[in-house]
Amino acid sequence: MTRVLDASAVLALLKREPGHERVAALMAGDDCIVCAVNWAETAAKLADSGHPSPAIESTLAALNATIIPFDAAQAAACGLLRPATRHLGLSLGDRACLALARLNKATAVTADRPWLQLAQPLGIVIECIRPAP
Repeated sequence: MTRVLDASAVLALLKREPGHERVAALMAGDDCIVCAVNWAETAAKLADSGHPSPAIESTLAALNATIIPFDAAQAAACGLLRPATRHLGLSLGDRACLALARLNKATAVTADRPWLQLAQPLGIVIECIRPAP
């Protein structure tokens, strides 16, 4: 089954945060994709942390991830998720991940445990890489 990685999952891998082993295992296969919006969010978070541009570019390139362009269908699906996700404060990037997962009948992979509340209402399989508290 295809897995769509959220920026939080990619960042957990890069920062060796809890759950990074799961992301590494998923990325070792050939069924992970990342929305271009989440890729941009990952780069932005690394830049916010003070990493220089060349280091960010080489780090992301080394992941050898399959990046999916953000197209019109994803944009519409992402926008339509806003009412159902507003109460959790999901960002555009979060909704882009969920929209790509929904459109591809894939599993959304995140480090954000509150997303699990959305699985049933949205009809999307969601996996949280963080251990349960």
